[in-house]
Amino acid sequence: MSQIINLNENSLEEAANKGINVPQYRKPPSAAKIGIVHIGPGAFFRAHQAWYTHQALKRHGGDWCISAVSLRSSGVSDALTEQNGLYCLAELDKDTNFEVVGSIKEVLVARQQYADVIARLTHVDTKFVTLTITEKGYCLNNQGELDLAHADIQHDLEVMTERVSAVGILVEALSVRHDKGLPAFTVISCDNITGNGGKLKNALVSFAAQFNLTLATWLADSITCPSTMVDSITPATDDALRELVQQTLSINDNWPIKREAFLQWVIEDCLPSDRPAWEQVGAVLTRDVEGFERAKLRLLNCPHSSIAYLGCLLGIETVYDAMQHTQLMAFIESMIQEEILPSIEGPKELDAKQYSQDILQRFRNPAIRHLLSQIAWDGTQKIPMRILPIIQQNLREGRSVRLLCYALAAWMHFVRLQYSKGEALVDPLVAQLETLCVSCNGEAQHDVGLFLSMSAIFPSSLATDEDFNSALQAAYTNLAPVINDNQHNWSA
Repeated sequence: MSQIINLNENSLEEAANKGINVPQYRKPPSAAKIGIVHIGPGAFFRAHQAWYTHQALKRHGGDWCISAVSLRSSGVSDALTEQNGLYCLAELDKDTNFEVVGSIKEVLVARQQYADVIARLTHVDTKFVTLTITEKGYCLNNQGELDLAHADIQHDLEVMTERVSAVGILVEALSVRHDKGLPAFTVISCDNITGNGGKLKNALVSFAAQFNLTLATWLADSITCPSTMVDSITPATDDALRELVQQTLSINDNWPIKREAFLQWVIEDCLPSDRPAWEQVGAVLTRDVEGFERAKLRLLNCPHSSIAYLGCLLGIETVYDAMQHTQLMAFIESMIQEEILPSIEGPKELDAKQYSQDILQRFRNPAIRHLLSQIAWDGTQKIPMRILPIIQQNLREGRSVRLLCYALAAWMHFVRLQYSKGEALVDPLVAQLETLCVSCNGEAQHDVGLFLSMSAIFPSSLATDEDFNSALQAAYTNLAPVINDNQHNWSA
């Protein structure tokens, strides 16, 4: 092995001489200005938005380096500051590809460097703020509105300084920009929340309205918060990855990251013209983010859950293993072709058939180990979003739901078997499911009726539909041999 080098700006030339893919920007990172602040610099951000910006800087230049801000934890700052924000990205597929990403110029910690964070947010060069703070970080209630009773929001409204919530910090910075006569920055949520842009803007306006109606009105009129959809599997960094980077690249990286080759960033087409060239390096600008979200739920999440429940009944452990099961895959592909794709009126920017094939190819990635048992968790939350809307639409429009009913029946058997074996059910309605399982007897009409009585999942119009009941009971009956005799002669 060649000599190990520590990753930082001073070692980039040496790394490049070794053939490592390092940042080659039109303007050196040390000269490029910071135009983006990102809140929540976890692995997904560094594998996704930071990578898109890295590509835009390589190909099109501009002053779009990133100031990454952690609200509380100093872990990323501790790891990356001495590396000048540089880190290695491992792209996992049949072969693993590596590159050094250089779009992050500084990493700040709000709890320790609050004044520096506000200064960066209010700098004239800052034109975008992006966020990956998980759904909890927005402090929303069940209606998707700002929860004024949330402890962090109450703290920020009472203290008015050293705010702790992302919403509070952003409003403070926007208030300073308003007073200085600076334009509002564009704020882009990159978390998996339906309609995230509208909910974020409403939260910012609502927070400001609690103490400054003039500011709230300015925000309502001036701030742009596009909705987005993001997607890419990003496994957690482990010591094995650090060792792989060191052995393969002869680089010591405090915090490398890894992700699958597939990634997707769909952004509502309302961005200002002065922006990074994200759409020229793979991001999609569209007026129909909702259409992309619907396609993802139906073409990715629905097959994902279907594979999980059917695969668990067959004793299969991972998604990759399931993709090697010829009969199961023939069934899933028939379900997609016959019952899912016909339900989709995709956005003009999306080729639904190609998107579906890309998803199945992702599932075949041998480098991603995704347990079916984990995908099977929280079925009462996932099924109403992933499967039932397709069934309801197909029933309205006279299409088959026979194959989709196998996915539902497999979930019912999965729940019943977990309970009978004494294994934990991971689900927000676990108590109700356990009570239901006590009464199950294995007879389709009886058991299916019990599950359909769960009004939190199945609307009455669907639960009482005769065609649906008939198809679901047939699927429940046909899956019984899979469980009882380990036979799987069911077919599409």
